[in-house]
Amino acid sequence: MNWMIFKRMLSSGGKNFIRGGAVSVATVLIMTVTLAIIGSLIFLSALLSYTLGSIKEKVNVSVYFVTTAREVDILAVKDQLLKLPQVESVAYTSADDALVVFREKHANDQLTLQALDEIGSNPLDASLEVRAKDPSEYESIVRFLEASPALSSSGTSIVDRINYAQNKEVIDRLSLAIKATQEIGFAIVILFAIASILIAFATIRLAIYTAKDEIAVMRLVGASNPYIQGPFIVTGIITGVLAAILVLLLLWPATWYAGMKTTIWFGGFNVASYYLNNFTFISSIILFSGFALGAVASIFAIRRYLKI
Repeated sequence: MNWMIFKRMLSSGGKNFIRGGAVSVATVLIMTVTLAIIGSLIFLSALLSYTLGSIKEKVNVSVYFVTTAREVDILAVKDQLLKLPQVESVAYTSADDALVVFREKHANDQLTLQALDEIGSNPLDASLEVRAKDPSEYESIVRFLEASPALSSSGTSIVDRINYAQNKEVIDRLSLAIKATQEIGFAIVILFAIASILIAFATIRLAIYTAKDEIAVMRLVGASNPYIQGPFIVTGIITGVLAAILVLLLLWPATWYAGMKTTIWFGGFNVASYYLNNFTFISSIILFSGFALGAVASIFAIRRYLKI
């Protein structure tokens, strides 16, 4: 294909788009909605992944010991845990330290403090707070503790409970929510993509009908298939690319407005910063999606209505 033919395809494709008038505008708007949903899913996926990562970073395994456990035995367990390659740190909190923290936390709750005083003895357990080098390693640490229970000199277990199960449940639920959101979002994108293709299909059909006399002349003089079909494919691509550019432009004020709110609500995630830092990635996906939607709609319409 030489340069003259390519220029003619671009020029004719643009004219076809302009001739479409309101139909072309409607197609761009529908594609804009579809591409905006794709963009929203990118941001939503990043936000949920950030939230999940933040929760995982805060998760730890707390091992609580029976009140009769000796400090020397608890420290022996700490030494065992520190030898594990998965463990980053282990912090020991004695029963007395736990009581001090509890009193400070409930300093304004006189009823709770009064109940604590009435007990007389310290009801809180000593504990070890274990942090893993990677959140995925917590299960193996818990399995180690469960398979090799800490024993006192008398041979009885000194571990009272391990609290990881509740933390794991929160992570699993959030992971399921992320998966469900992605699946629902994908289904919505498919529905709008089909709608966009059908409307773009109608636009190309109108362009073919409008240019029927010109097409008939080109057939008579022996014009090649690409020469005849090319402008209509260009029309579809123009529609998709314009919709993509419109979405990228609209995302700037939208993310700027939402940026401060997401920072406050989600503990530091700023959608405006994310958009700026990942603009190449996001714009590539949206532009390619617009290009693909327009091209696919054009090819379908050409095969259906342009018999060559």
